[in-house]
Amino acid sequence: MAAHRKPKQRPLTGQAGRTAATLALAGAATATVFEGSGHAEPQLTSAEVKARVDSLHHEAELATEKYNGAKEKAEQAEERLDALRDEAARRTGRLNAARDALGSTAAAQYRSGGVNPAFRLALTADPESYLRGAALSERVGARQAAAVSSIKGQLVELDRLRREADDQARELKARQDELNRHKTTVQHKLGTAEKLLARLTAAERAAYRAGPHAHGEGTSARPGAAPRTTRSGRAALPEPGTTAQAQDAASRADASGRAAKAVAFAYGAIGKPYRWGATGPSSYDCSGLTQAAWRAAGVALPRTTYSQINAGRRVARSQLAPGDLVFFYSGVSHVGIYIGDGKMIHAPRTGSSVKIASIDEMPWAGAARVG
Repeated sequence: MAAHRKPKQRPLTGQAGRTAATLALAGAATATVFEGSGHAEPQLTSAEVKARVDSLHHEAELATEKYNGAKEKAEQAEERLDALRDEAARRTGRLNAARDALGSTAAAQYRSGGVNPAFRLALTADPESYLRGAALSERVGARQAAAVSSIKGQLVELDRLRREADDQARELKARQDELNRHKTTVQHKLGTAEKLLARLTAAERAAYRAGPHAHGEGTSARPGAAPRTTRSGRAALPEPGTTAQAQDAASRADASGRAAKAVAFAYGAIGKPYRWGATGPSSYDCSGLTQAAWRAAGVALPRTTYSQINAGRRVARSQLAPGDLVFFYSGVSHVGIYIGDGKMIHAPRTGSSVKIASIDEMPWAGAARVG
């Protein structure tokens, strides 16, 4: 039975070969076009670019507050570690001194030992003095036993301190790793936002940064103006006639004067640039500004927005008074300081500066009264 063989294909030549080659090249080019279009960066309208940048800045602000919280915890862990190491060093010094004293006493006893106490009593010219000395030696022996017991206790405590310091060092490392993760996230979000903004024209970028989406509507205060201070060096309320909002804030500040001082500090920061993670005095992020403002009024606030909202008494939006902290977004990722008339002073975001804005610009999350 004859074997079935696949017919041998002959290469195309002449016009047929040229036609086949042309078709193959055209197909490859078409495939390349379709493949490239599948991976090409989509063309966005200026409105789409702005919307994406808004979203990225909001995500960066969320990451910034997490960074602030991680930084605060890392600093606390570092302080505890330093304190443990200092205490361990002090206890080591005391332990070494106790060991040296015990060693000196033991050496002296060794040098004077080896004579039977009965012979020493018989040979002494002053038996009464010897007996008094023997009683003293017995008391010294009791003190030595107590010293040995104390040294044992110090060794146990020192070992505990060193183990606690090791645990604290591991916690610090974990906090620092967390800090770096959030820092990388913030930098990535902001870098992506800047690349998107680069697609806009210079005029579009300027309009975007000045627009209401930038979480600020401007102010009549001179940008970059330093805060006016009294002779005592404290921030003072704006002079009459500067802005209607300033006068409203001054007239409605609480009786204790702390809210007035916090508001005055916030006015003094107007025009200073936003910088994520900053707490002043030359730049701020949102929670860094509110923390600094209330610190100037003598009140210590925690570092992050989600902890500041729990630092005081919650107040309804209809009951707001100057100095109250106002919070925005479901994740409580943004905060400003209320100044009256539906306005606040806040540090909006990267590329902007501290300014006056309406509290209606962002999704409301709540308010807290401190001080």
